[in-house]
Amino acid sequence: MGFRTDAIHAGQEPDPSTGAVSVPIFQTSTFVQEGIGKHKGYEYARTKNPTRLALELNMAALEGGVAGYAFASGMAAETAITQLLLKQGDHAICGSNVYGGTFRLFDKIVRHLGIEFSYVDTTDLDALDAAMRPETKMVFIESPTNPLMSITDIRGVARVIRKRCRMVVDNTFMSPYFQRPLELGADIVVHSTTKYLNGHSDSIGGVVVLKHKEDAEQLQFIQNAAGAILSPFDSWLVLRGVKTLPVRMDAHNANGMAIAKYLSRKKHVKKLYYPGLPSHPGHALAKRQMSGFGGMIAFDLGSLAKAKRFLSRVRLCALGESLGGVETLISHPATMTHASVPAAQRRKLGIADGLVRISVGIEDVKDLIADLEDAFK
Repeated sequence: MGFRTDAIHAGQEPDPSTGAVSVPIFQTSTFVQEGIGKHKGYEYARTKNPTRLALELNMAALEGGVAGYAFASGMAAETAITQLLLKQGDHAICGSNVYGGTFRLFDKIVRHLGIEFSYVDTTDLDALDAAMRPETKMVFIESPTNPLMSITDIRGVARVIRKRCRMVVDNTFMSPYFQRPLELGADIVVHSTTKYLNGHSDSIGGVVVLKHKEDAEQLQFIQNAAGAILSPFDSWLVLRGVKTLPVRMDAHNANGMAIAKYLSRKKHVKKLYYPGLPSHPGHALAKRQMSGFGGMIAFDLGSLAKAKRFLSRVRLCALGESLGGVETLISHPATMTHASVPAAQRRKLGIADGLVRISVGIEDVKDLIADLEDAFK
């Protein structure tokens, strides 16, 4: 089936007892059994729930994996991946520019379990190759990165690691509609379902989709044993959101390009980061491995004072953390999403105090530009 068809139907057969088109919210903690060891496939809702299972089957279909598992947040999903792949004495490589929460998890929690991390610019495949060790068990990348929108060659990373370890790709910014990392050589894909998959800023969750059956079986065990599951209601919200994912992503993409072109003409913008523009250093690569450029943009206004003044002036663009909702959200990475990254490291990466990140929504783009124009004044 085509992507749009799978987004609506994969894992979502009409309810056999009622014929309901929408998957029911099975808000139950347990299931009655006919006898010892005799049940209808469900025993306890932490282990398996029909609503969550529908979402997990849907996500596996959309990403092209053997299985998917839904978690209580994107960070819970990433934690489960570290439990799957890493143990004491192992080494992992992480992209140097990733979401601040990912860095915080690896640097403040997982590292203290006796696991060493190297932070590498994964757009430089030679640097990645040089960082590989015999004990390297995971390479974790974002593409595009948060917030600088750098593009990593996913096929190139697969060639570098040559199956010596697992490659994990955070595909939150693109969604499976615009990018399919498993088809490009990744082993595991992770999403914050909070963002584009849900798309309506009313649910927090995460999902992991896996290429290898053995990884899937072990992650299912971890999901059940550790218990950081997505609730039935949140699973239903994400399923509802995914049905319109292609339509929304096309709208985000169109508005994102229009806003990026508008920003490229503003003298106050010192640097602009959007892979859809030919001026972006990763533009050609983005065109090869992505089918759209999305709605995430970052731009540098030159100083913290100017960023504060600008952000205090926007009205339609809502100042807040998160991204991927139908409404436009604007944020200040240095003090919000990446505050956990040390200041010296932020400066080294290029996350300047004047940097602003905008998640372009699907409002009338003329209204968005008018709001930004007023802030620039």
